[in-house]
Amino acid sequence: MKKIRCLLVDDEPLAVSLLEKHVAQLDFLEVAGTCGNALKALEALKPLEIDLVFLDIQMPAISGMDLLKTLRHPPKVIITTAYREYAVDGYDLDIVDYLLKPITFDRFFKAVERYLRTIDTRLADASNPVTVESAYIFVKSGHKNIRVNADDVLYIESMKDYVRIITIKQTLTPKYRISDLEAELSAKGFLRIHRSFIVNFKKVTAFTATDVEIDQIELPIGESYKELVLKALRG
Repeated sequence: MKKIRCLLVDDEPLAVSLLEKHVAQLDFLEVAGTCGNALKALEALKPLEIDLVFLDIQMPAISGMDLLKTLRHPPKVIITTAYREYAVDGYDLDIVDYLLKPITFDRFFKAVERYLRTIDTRLADASNPVTVESAYIFVKSGHKNIRVNADDVLYIESMKDYVRIITIKQTLTPKYRISDLEAELSAKGFLRIHRSFIVNFKKVTAFTATDVEIDQIELPIGESYKELVLKALRG
């Protein structure tokens, strides 16, 4: 398999170093270059053949989002940031995934797997079209890892050390932190509206300044999330 050439863009040397360590653990990835800001990344993208960019958002002069908007034919991008409020913008720009810092190897690997699925789809033989499966996650429940289609999820509720995942077909209660699921689902059309709730953006049927409705279920919008949530819902 040809190695996937990665460009790491972040103004924090420790963040770049961590990504380099993660990349080194996967034989099919290689670091083609590192950049400390978006302007250097813009220059690096011209001569280098880059398959995948790990891109920070908050950087001097030009943000990562601004960089993406200037590229006519950008490579695939995985966002790396400490700020959840950029998740909606990243989703609109068709990024591969959205990683919240600090980035664990497990979460990094899941993002790379998501990238590989996009490659498989793009390289599919046009004369033999394939059905692309909807995005999904695996959640551990007891001794089983259960596959859950993201499109089936209505919302997720935090219950201390557990979460309650409400889907069209069933309710699951695995042992997870809601922040871990937030990081994984933010690039799949999900939005955190409260410290205890994440909703499937596509399932929202109505909203006010204080709550979101999914069918007949009302979920509160947290005060610290209100600006981001209302901006996303109003488009």
